[in-house]
Amino acid sequence: MTRPLLSAFALLSLMLLPNCSVAEEIKATAPLDGKGNAETYKQLMLFGEVFETVRNNYVEPISDEKIIEHAIKGMLTNLDPHSDYMTAKDFDDMKVQTKGEFGGLGIEVTMEEGLVKVVAPIDDTPAFKAGIQAGDLITHLDKKPIMGMTLAEAVDKMRGKVGTEIELTVRREGVTEPLFITIARDVIKIKSVRYRIEGDNVGYIRITTFNQNTYDGLKEAFKAIREKTGDKLQGYVLDLRNNPGGLLDQAIAVSDAFLEQGEIVSTRGRDVGAIKRDNALPGDLAEGLPVVVLINGGSASASEIVSGALQDHHRAVLMGTKSFGKGSVQTVIPTPGGGALRLTTARYFTPSGRSIQAKGIEPDIMVELAKIEKISEIRVGEEDLKGAISNPDQKDSKAAAEPEKKATKETGKKDEPYDPNAPMADKDYQLGRAVDLIHGISLVSREK
Repeated sequence: MTRPLLSAFALLSLMLLPNCSVAEEIKATAPLDGKGNAETYKQLMLFGEVFETVRNNYVEPISDEKIIEHAIKGMLTNLDPHSDYMTAKDFDDMKVQTKGEFGGLGIEVTMEEGLVKVVAPIDDTPAFKAGIQAGDLITHLDKKPIMGMTLAEAVDKMRGKVGTEIELTVRREGVTEPLFITIARDVIKIKSVRYRIEGDNVGYIRITTFNQNTYDGLKEAFKAIREKTGDKLQGYVLDLRNNPGGLLDQAIAVSDAFLEQGEIVSTRGRDVGAIKRDNALPGDLAEGLPVVVLINGGSASASEIVSGALQDHHRAVLMGTKSFGKGSVQTVIPTPGGGALRLTTARYFTPSGRSIQAKGIEPDIMVELAKIEKISEIRVGEEDLKGAISNPDQKDSKAAAEPEKKATKETGKKDEPYDPNAPMADKDYQLGRAVDLIHGISLVSREK
């Protein structure tokens, strides 16, 4: 059974292997007539001549394998931005990403001024237990400098066989001497779903990518949120911002988690008559509670399938900015030698028949990313006016207000360390508006 892939960027394209019958089926779809054969042979002769010219005359020696690899890659990348050729190593790396687990240290990293910067250690991983902190700069791996490496090369060196050790040389702000930290690699599971409670009654679920573990992670999030909130739960915010996509079947499963019935997505390939439709099964894991989906320009492909399905079925309110607009499906076809082709084979359509290719999904409520600052104001109320009559429910409204102001001042908290599970609605404007909307829908529902 093939499992198509949906992703905006080649590096984040995550997919399982299709079986060999797919490749045979694709080859059989376009037989050549006599005229076509003659022209094809003519073009292949041209390719052979160019191949020989490059092999014999290029300024430096180059292997036949490398020339063919470049030729195939050029043929695919010139079709569209998402078709490509993967070497055996590229293919293995993609399968590791798709599986959602690998041997490594457990840190999210980026590149800064030629060094690897730790974005965050992943909870309960070797790096977390060894004391690696967000903001750490890794300068050497096993005493070899990182300067000059690409991020991919550095990440590749940090990954490895489970149980093997690697020494990291770390520069940390506030520490004058470099730190030498030895860490044993372990199985790292890519956690594509994170969740927390916003306030005390809104479930927040963020999906960062669609890999093999996504639907299971979503079910775990629903269960944990319900256990923590009980009957107080008012609804969910599903955050798909900057989610580049992933596995099609996981996007369908996530959509199905919120829907009782109806079409989720249809895929249509070269043969216009061959339309594959995927439909929801009974069972809404959100139990009918209001849902707000956050999207932006980084929400692509599989994220757009989920967003489009929930929008078309009026199951969720989409909030944020327009999505990326990738409406194509890639199939991975293994090739001899361990490599694979990633070939665009179909377009997908939302339940209402919309193609969002190069168009994107418009949110129901446009909310740009913004920063809110509190403006100080001098407030004069009725209680401040000379001779104001008293409130019959309070003996002295001014006296009652004074202790409250004092208490607010005395209980003011200092800045606390960053907690990834702490509510963020007060710092994230789009999330704050989503939480407000959940509260509003819940309030109106109760009044009915």
